[in-house]
Amino acid sequence: MPLYAYRCADCLDFEVQFAMGSAPASLPCPACGAPARRRFTAPNLSRASSSAYRLIESTQRSASEPAVVHSPGPQPGTRPAGNISTNPLHRKLPRPD
Repeated sequence: MPLYAYRCADCLDFEVQFAMGSAPASLPCPACGAPARRRFTAPNLSRASSSAYRLIESTQRSASEPAVVHSPGPQPGTRPAGNISTNPLHRKLPRPD
């Protein structure tokens, strides 16, 4: 839903979210109650690709809603089971200690 900007003559500017095309021409100011008229502003269009926009959104969201971990990660010193090579030539390679 789009944000609509309103300006109170006495107090401040504020934004309210309405369904497209259903915003009234004036609203009462949340601070003083005087009628505030709707302002015309430039639309907030993004030139980023959808994957970049998803990354930006997830970064902003993680600041206040960090990801929840449901299980602990692998124990230190253990090897992942899926990355073991079955090639016999790899047995001759030096191994880290």
